Amino acid sequence: MYVLFEGIDTCGKSTQIELLSDRFDDVILTKEPGGTPLGQQLREILLQDRLHSKRAELLLFLADRAEHYIQIIKPNMDKLILSDRGFLSGISYALANGDFVFEELLELNRFALENHLPNLVILFIADQETLMQRTSAKTLDGIELRGLEYLLQVQDHMHQSLQKLSIPYLLINASEEIEKIHQKIYTKILEAILEAQTEHNNY
Repeated sequence: MYVLFEGIDTCGKSTQIELLSDRFDDVILTKEPGGTPLGQQLREILLQDRLHSKRAELLLFLADRAEHYIQIIKPNMDKLILSDRGFLSGISYALANGDFVFEELLELNRFALENHLPNLVILFIADQETLMQRTSAKTLDGIELRGLEYLLQVQDHMHQSLQKLSIPYLLINASEEIEKIHQKIYTKILEAILEAQTEHNNY
């Protein structure tokens, strides 16, 4: 089962993935960009935010996504895969950059993922105050330096895009207590696993 964790930086995705990794056996932890050797190289380029073409930026993310799918996702679909970011980020950052159409971006991502979208998406929503507090306590990368307004716009695109898709999802209030968030996600993943097993047994 492929579970995608989405949300803007500092929203708490990585913390929750780490907590969940201790509660499930045979779990694969990965991320985009950077989950493969190629992804690590592309991540360095992308986070510097020095590309002049937003289309070039989009295509590099898609290259990483295609390689990540082949190397990490596809061979491990019989296990629980917890991915920090994925196609929803790709679509949402592109939309925030402007001059892109959702339907075209979705088709490009379907192509990169061989038409296999995640089984479940966990989307973290952070308010402006929470975002300000957390970003002020870290060194920002090139994309984060685009500003809070930009990051909140990306977050809005994530939520809006997810509502257009037929993928099960869970919305998380990023300002809630870590343990409370953990229990919500853990319960949702257990439910999704049980549902998938039931569907498999009915065939």
